[in-house]
Amino acid sequence: MGDQAAARWSPERVLELAPDPGSAKAGRGQAAPAKWSGAGASARAVWGACQGSGKRPYLTTVETAGPAFKCSCPSRKFPCKHALGLLLLWSGGQLPSAAEPGWVREWLDGRVSRAEKKPAAPKDLEAAAKRAEERLARVTAGAAELRGWLTDRVSAGFAAFERGGAEELYTVASRMVDAQAPGLANGLRRAAALIGRGRDWPDRLLAELSLVYLLADAADRLAELPAGLADSVRSRLGFSMGNAQVLESGERVPDQWLVTGAIDEEQESLRSRRTWLRGKRSGRDALVLSFAPPGRPLDSSLPPGSVVAGELVFHPAAVPQRAVFDHREEPVAAAPESVPAGGTFAAALAEHAAALAADPCLDRWPMLLSDLRPARHGDGWALSDVDGSALPLSPSADPWPLLALAAERPVTVAAEWTTAGLRPLSCWHRDGMVRL
Repeated sequence: MGDQAAARWSPERVLELAPDPGSAKAGRGQAAPAKWSGAGASARAVWGACQGSGKRPYLTTVETAGPAFKCSCPSRKFPCKHALGLLLLWSGGQLPSAAEPGWVREWLDGRVSRAEKKPAAPKDLEAAAKRAEERLARVTAGAAELRGWLTDRVSAGFAAFERGGAEELYTVASRMVDAQAPGLANGLRRAAALIGRGRDWPDRLLAELSLVYLLADAADRLAELPAGLADSVRSRLGFSMGNAQVLESGERVPDQWLVTGAIDEEQESLRSRRTWLRGKRSGRDALVLSFAPPGRPLDSSLPPGSVVAGELVFHPAAVPQRAVFDHREEPVAAAPESVPAGGTFAAALAEHAAALAADPCLDRWPMLLSDLRPARHGDGWALSDVDGSALPLSPSADPWPLLALAAERPVTVAAEWTTAGLRPLSCWHRDGMVRL
């Protein structure tokens, strides 16, 4: 497959893959050339044999595009310390470019073959359609139950929410999971997290519950909605669209994509990462999602601050945001002095208003803002721009790193705007980008 090696990652990007701090420490311990034999790198993978406690060395391979990992060691960690050590050697330029040995090539080619799925048989398609219809019926019933509960609960007032309200919301969220409506469950969990946080928590709670009610109401009227809005509602309810469907029918936008920020969240048995990108030519914002069960690494192939050339394909929606790459090049680090051009709060809020008019269920909006300074906002903090406008920070945001960076001069910030306030993701100052 050729001798040219793929563009190397930074050590920080490698260690982001570690499932826990202990694995990261053990991986650093394996990053010694003396421990490895037959190691090399190609355009597709890195590999090597690491001598362990047994008679035979452990054969380790990492497909860098995934990334995907294979090691003959008995570790249940994923990736194991050998894969992390091998990647750290590669990131330090200590693996030679070489032709892939047979055991590496066989595994890589097998992954390609397994990825080429056969078309579904007609019976499979009929069964899938029946399952989708049955699920929609459960979701619709659950949404109707939720609308009734929200109407009664909000009519009774928010005074009792401060005492046991969060537990009550989590209980109703569990019922929505049983109804196969994870989008409604997630909204209720977000609402529960607001109770008692800050003086204005009842206002923010009402805003969050209003979005949940709106989504529940739309679930019963999917056939009446415009096509794009119906797609948005299905997606927010939790009806996922496979990548193959997106690649077949989605809008395609080739560009140089700046990774403006990423945020990780953990919900019960699933971890997720939201990665925001902005096209340098198109000015389009895009959201790339990745998921992983506990103990498994999230996709780290789009590190914040990097630029990746490629073609994004957007999921159908009233306001398309979520996207997948059809093809792309390896990300490259943006120059430290390359600060993206941001806008003002007024312009960003005007764009958000237009998007909200098209999609009333929109729960977050990406913003790239220039010349921001910190400002007090009641008991919390806000950011103000050159026009004197200000937006409050979300209570879940830690303000201190941003306040320290913006103390000397105004900064450019990438953030999410939500009903709870502004959630900063990244900041640019004289030394480059800082992930917040």
